[in-house]
Amino acid sequence: MGTQLLLLAALLLLPLAALLLARQCGVRGGKSGARVPPGPPGLPFLGNLLLLRRSSSDVEALLRRLVARYGPVVSLRVGSTLSIFISDRRVAHAALVGSGAALADRPAFTRALLGDNGNTISRSSYGPVWRLLRRNLVAETLHPSRVKLFGPARAWVRRVLAEMLGREAEEARAQARAPPPVMETFRYAMFCLLVLMCFGERLDEPAVRDIAAAQQAWLMFMGQNATVLAFWPALTRILFRGGLQKGLDARRRQKELFVPLIEARRERKKQLDSPVGGGAAAEAPEKETTFGHSYVDTLLDIRLADEGNRALTDEEMVNLCSEFLTAGTDTTSTALQWIMAELVKNPAIQEKLYGEIKAACGGEQEEVGEEDTHRMPYLKAVVLEGLRRHPPAHFLLAHKAAEDIEVGGYLIPKGATVNFTVAEMGWDEREWDRPREFVPERFLPGGDGEGVDVTGSREIKMIPFGVGRRICAGLGIAMLHLEYFVANLVREFEWKGVPGEEVDLVETREFTTVMKKPLRARLLRRTAG
Repeated sequence: MGTQLLLLAALLLLPLAALLLARQCGVRGGKSGARVPPGPPGLPFLGNLLLLRRSSSDVEALLRRLVARYGPVVSLRVGSTLSIFISDRRVAHAALVGSGAALADRPAFTRALLGDNGNTISRSSYGPVWRLLRRNLVAETLHPSRVKLFGPARAWVRRVLAEMLGREAEEARAQARAPPPVMETFRYAMFCLLVLMCFGERLDEPAVRDIAAAQQAWLMFMGQNATVLAFWPALTRILFRGGLQKGLDARRRQKELFVPLIEARRERKKQLDSPVGGGAAAEAPEKETTFGHSYVDTLLDIRLADEGNRALTDEEMVNLCSEFLTAGTDTTSTALQWIMAELVKNPAIQEKLYGEIKAACGGEQEEVGEEDTHRMPYLKAVVLEGLRRHPPAHFLLAHKAAEDIEVGGYLIPKGATVNFTVAEMGWDEREWDRPREFVPERFLPGGDGEGVDVTGSREIKMIPFGVGRRICAGLGIAMLHLEYFVANLVREFEWKGVPGEEVDLVETREFTTVMKKPLRARLLRRTAG
């Protein structure tokens, strides 16, 4: 009886397996004969899930092998979902710029499992809600005129960062021990800045660390469980109840911390807008820790026209605030660690940069100002080389094809998930001289990166911020923060290696791609002049 059941199951599964295998091998053709990109055969129902269960670094190594075998555009399957990986810069440009509207959507994710309607800028479907949210962020928070409002906040965080690093260095010397890793200090400082920009309040250290812990718990849950939860939601809801509960707990903790801060801005807005109380509120001095503008303020003004002109719910604002904090903290602190690690490893580059800083600012200024950085081409070259050599994200957030499209001779079927290998494009030896070396001079006149367009509108050579309609809205402020903090860290300290401890550039995957062995450095305060 058992043998008969096995034979029956085999007979039922064979046609499905044949269909899946045919689709994986690119049998389906487009109007011009284009075929779905090739890829390895998979198992019925599972597809290539067993290949993709590995860590990010293992997946990158797998993709390199697949590209060597099948070409620069490869197909993999997870269940019934077709995932296409593009590592060729020209095909990527054709897809993201030439066919931008057709690839501007995001894959559906199992947000309903966590009570999330998906109304965030990075993950919303391409449509009116996404356009409204992105336009609000760009115009009301990231526009240069708004960014200037946060200049005092950046100066405060610069002082906090310098004081923390200086204190840690002095304690290490006094106790004759190795200095601690700098990454947590970088992350804390960047998080202070983004919390202030988000909620309009300069919080004390315990409050900031509580929010940071809640954010980290949420990010770790999503990073570890996203693939499993998305595979078969009806099944994973049952099989992974414990893991799902961790996600719900992490989201609940975010709400506990964020909603009171959102409510405080809502009450402040009511007072300022009130014809009775507005004058008194405007004349009354605010706390020294309160800023006049914040991201939350802009969210309070949003109305969703297609949904009865309603305001955003607290739940939606919590999600958007979480996104804002994540986008501006982890990527910037990760890039900052990689750049400073390269400057420790390459002292001649650090000294050349310091020479440019001294020439631009002299020895009298308290800090390298934001306007000063505009006169420092080598500083910009150092930051760009850091983003090329060590992009914080090795893949863009996945795109989804809204219709059948053909790019580079390949068919991308409607509904397919499309991924782009950021790191591999920046390391392409056909486009870059010595791509694995840290050479900022490549971005100066005469170098192979001279005039590089990081927006990718003309061509793609490196895409640390993405390309096309879904390009990172925070590109400008990210470059500002990196240039500002790198310049001030080099002006304040000489960054030297720890004796007997080589700077190790091996990568590991957390929420971003970070140093597996976090950077430690001896910091020596520079004398003025």
